[in-house]
Amino acid sequence: MEFMDCDLLSNRCRRRNFLLGAGFFTGLAVASQELPALAKPRFSDYPFKLGVASGDPLPDGVVLWTRLAPEPLYGGGMPLRNVVVRWQVALDENMRKVVQRGTVLATPALAHSVHVDVRGLEPGRWYWYQFQVGSEDSPIGRTRTPGAFNNAIKQLNFAFVSCQDWQNGFYTAYRHIVNEELDLVVHLGDYIYEYGPQSGGPRQHNSPEIVTLQDYRNRHALYKTDPNLQAAHAAFPWIVTWDDHEVENNYANLIPEENQSQQAFVTRRANAYQAYYEHMPLRRSSLPNRADMQLYRRLTFGDLAEFHVLDTRQYRTDQPCNDGLKPRCIQALDANATMTGAKQEQWLFRGLDKSRSRWNVIAQQTMLAEYDFDGRPEIGVFNMDQWDGYVAARDRLLSFLNQRQPSNPIVITGDIHSSWVHDLKLDFKNPASATVGTEFVGTSITSDFPTSFIAPVQAALSDNPHTKFFDGAFRGYVRCKLTQERWQSDYRAVSSIIDPNASISTLASFVVQNGQPGAQRM
Repeated sequence: MEFMDCDLLSNRCRRRNFLLGAGFFTGLAVASQELPALAKPRFSDYPFKLGVASGDPLPDGVVLWTRLAPEPLYGGGMPLRNVVVRWQVALDENMRKVVQRGTVLATPALAHSVHVDVRGLEPGRWYWYQFQVGSEDSPIGRTRTPGAFNNAIKQLNFAFVSCQDWQNGFYTAYRHIVNEELDLVVHLGDYIYEYGPQSGGPRQHNSPEIVTLQDYRNRHALYKTDPNLQAAHAAFPWIVTWDDHEVENNYANLIPEENQSQQAFVTRRANAYQAYYEHMPLRRSSLPNRADMQLYRRLTFGDLAEFHVLDTRQYRTDQPCNDGLKPRCIQALDANATMTGAKQEQWLFRGLDKSRSRWNVIAQQTMLAEYDFDGRPEIGVFNMDQWDGYVAARDRLLSFLNQRQPSNPIVITGDIHSSWVHDLKLDFKNPASATVGTEFVGTSITSDFPTSFIAPVQAALSDNPHTKFFDGAFRGYVRCKLTQERWQSDYRAVSSIIDPNASISTLASFVVQNGQPGAQRM
């Protein structure tokens, strides 16, 4: 969202360092079969400058990612031909106890990125992985498989993050995430920002506002050069989804924010979606078809947690009332307005209904709970880009939670660059209404929350009694610890986003008890 007012890794010396300490589907990969030999590649520089990553863990497998890019900010610097990349998975960080290996083609069509869908792994354990191309070795990454479906899991630790505007600050939060005892990281969107250079920040974007495929590739590459971000990717598997800035601020479906033709925006969206896939540890099921990309999906961690990962940008109807922060117009109550589209909404409801997990995590983008920024009942001021602009769609979800009562629904949210905790009420206008779930809204990694907004939000807290916590001053992430009986969310804040050596502290901690929706401060 945007509020309405409304060092590169050194080349060869670090290639073997453990970052954790600090064409087409590249599913041409096979575990025991070599691809036909091609000419030994030569590179202008170290080809693994963008690091390694893993994602979407399953009990028997995980997606491994890298991209060959010796000149990452200038199109990658790779020849226009296929290159054989070797990969291996081991039980130890020295890569001596190799359990699987294979080869995969890095193709120009996908910017020489590779996505290896490794299967046949054991559930509930750590693995290490590495890529090789020619005589070059990638950094070593670490990943973890979840416990087997329906197996009893005692504990799950994860952090969720969002909104990492390169220009606004350093990714010191990721340096601290690497030191946390986590099983995974969930990214809720705004992985990149599309804007051109803006003066005043500690670092700048590398081009004017991005539009072309090459633009989006170079912007993703810029962000991926950050050593703290690389370290966090190499330390844990990630689950990712997007918000708006991966394409354009506040876009909705095929409707751009700015005044451009739909045809031009469809082309821009296709470029953005392809570059997103090329730079994320996603399965082939998410390979874009031009301007369409399947991103909503479900991941399960034994009997403890199921993540229902949403996409609330690709299918939504246009923001009502001409967007912005304002009183609701009649369009905000339209029964046909949607955040998810009908198909995804029904997918979510079916998944929640069938879930047998103790905690049902709805991972999504914009704030679900109502928040009246004015507080006076005769006026009411709401953010039209959030679920407050899609009241009927929110009512359908909350009514479903009330009627079907899936086990412990917890919504995790990004977007708004500030920290919030909400009890999700069946009727936000009635404090005595049933509490049907809990929402934890995480602040940004670096993106700004205007200081001028802090006091008005705080002043309206008493008129929004379902809101249990707000902080707009600090950036960071939310660390979550799940057991069979309790969910704990710790709001972790860095002391500064312009100091690469900033410290970390906990602003506040909240718990949800099994079977008791609503958050309690510790």
